[in-house]
Amino acid sequence: MTGFASTEDLAEKKISFDQIGAGLYAYTAEGDPNSGVIVGDDSVMVVDAQATPIAAADVIARIAKVTDKPIKYLLLTHYHAVRALGASAYKNTEILASDATRGLLAERGKQDMDSEIVRFPRLFSSAAAIPGLTWPSMTFPDQTSVWLGRREVRIMHIGRGHTAGDVIAIVPDAGVVFSGDLVEYKSACYCGDAHFTDWLATLDHLAELQANAIVPGRGAALATPEMVREGIDLTLDFVSTLYNSVQESVAKGRSLKDTFDIVHLIMDPKFKSFAIYEHCLPFSVSRAYDEARGIDWPVIWTVDRDREMWATLQG
Repeated sequence: MTGFASTEDLAEKKISFDQIGAGLYAYTAEGDPNSGVIVGDDSVMVVDAQATPIAAADVIARIAKVTDKPIKYLLLTHYHAVRALGASAYKNTEILASDATRGLLAERGKQDMDSEIVRFPRLFSSAAAIPGLTWPSMTFPDQTSVWLGRREVRIMHIGRGHTAGDVIAIVPDAGVVFSGDLVEYKSACYCGDAHFTDWLATLDHLAELQANAIVPGRGAALATPEMVREGIDLTLDFVSTLYNSVQESVAKGRSLKDTFDIVHLIMDPKFKSFAIYEHCLPFSVSRAYDEARGIDWPVIWTVDRDREMWATLQG
């Protein structure tokens, strides 16, 4: 079996730290996981922690150049290791997540951590510095508000999508949204733990907010309403094209391998240039194949299951 596509992705990425509103910043890196920064009157919230404490330290250093206010809150938009395992770099912070994300961490967090460290050797090159799973210190069912002085950050679960527990962070005074992996910009959607049908409806809810800017999970910040629309539309197109193709194959009784080959043919012309495309597609098609056959709750990925799936589809 060849290694995962990501094991060959060893080139360092160019990091950008862009202001997208008053006291609002996007930390992006050419398709690597993004973080968001919200500076309030008296404190700071960071959205998504990065993969390791060493990666998170770079985010913290960049924040220190724009404000001396303390980082009091770290929001996890969902449970995936590349988002959460850098949390130990943030000292004396409240770690927020949805109730559903905490449940997913309890159910599959350790398996996900082990899987992602193997899948992404570059992102986890400093994995030895990770003390273990990241657990939220504060959770909520569907919605909560955190006040950074007079600045409200409204955190909402607007529907299942990339995972069952995704949340977005809205800064109402600026009309800016931090979407996590519900939206990607010119980066493939990882759908290995997705709820496809719900994701499309969730993106419609997100579009209804008519944000001025969005920080997506991967890819450049969407700094204008036109880019916001483009980013949501690209994500909708990616998810729906993939799932519709898989549904059709399942209806015709095709095998997972044949389904994967057909999805590749359909998706490649439009999406092959997207970051992490070849890495994500086997996981995404596997999950879509399950959902199309009526399996609502994503099967837990393990190191062994990852390798078995990869050998079946890419061997």
